[in-house]
Amino acid sequence: MPTEALHTELKALIIQALDLEDLTVEDINDSDALFNEGLGLDSIDALEIGVALQKRYGIKLNPEADDVKRHFASITDLAALVHNHRMDGRESE
Repeated sequence: MPTEALHTELKALIIQALDLEDLTVEDINDSDALFNEGLGLDSIDALEIGVALQKRYGIKLNPEADDVKRHFASITDLAALVHNHRMDGRESE
């Protein structure tokens, strides 16, 4: 099960990757939507997060895959992706 530390790490990664200087880790709720009505990120932000995930965790996602939106829905979903990647050693989803 993903830990609170992983959630915090992912929040910090997003803030750093997207240069969101006005946000802190505490401003982002684990279950809030990252896109649209939630944090308000867009498709360019998704690409940046994808690059950051690849650099940090070695996760390579196919942007055309149907499940990418599900993985990027919230911090909780991103944490599950990273956790599963760590557990099974896969390099792609």
